[in-house]
Order: sequence, then structure tokens, then C-alpha cells
Amino acid sequence: MLKPLGDRILLQVNDEKEQTVGSIVIASNAQEKSATGTIVAVSDTTVGDLEAPKAVKVGDEVIYDQYAGKEIKNGGETYLVLHERDIIAVL
Repeated sequence: MLKPLGDRILLQVNDEKEQTVGSIVIASNAQEKSATGTIVAVSDTTVGDLEAPKAVKVGDEVIYDQYAGKEIKNGGETYLVLHERDIIAVL
């Protein structure tokens, strides 16, 4: 399992449901990028002046800045690594 360092958080992006307008299905590449996810891992290590996150914990559903973070793949799963400051709210 991946372990984030410093003030970083590892989350799994929630898949958006297929959208329809009337009976027309909107292609997935035409939909907005999801900005919600479930936290999978939180750093517990302070690196330099980057303190470990304190406002969130594993399992929290969060809303984050739409273009924040770095997408990574591990074990066939896609995750997003972002800084604690990129989290807007906990659901």
C-alpha cells in the first residue's frame, strides 16, 4: 500500500454516475471531472516544515479542488495524492 509523506493525503476518486439529458447519454469525456473522493491513507509523518494532516482521517468523504493533486496507479487502482490544503470540505 502507498504511504503519503508530509502533508499529503491519498484518496480514491469517486466515480461519477452516467449522466443523461432526456434520453441522450452524455459521454464520460464530456462530463466534468469528479471532485469528491474517499481518503485511503493519511500521512502520519512530518517532513521538514510539512506537518502531517490533522483535519481528515481514513474513510472520510471529501470535496477537493478540481485540478489538484497527482493521479497515480498502483495495483490496478487509480489514486490521487494531494496536499491537505487542497481539501475544501469533509462530507
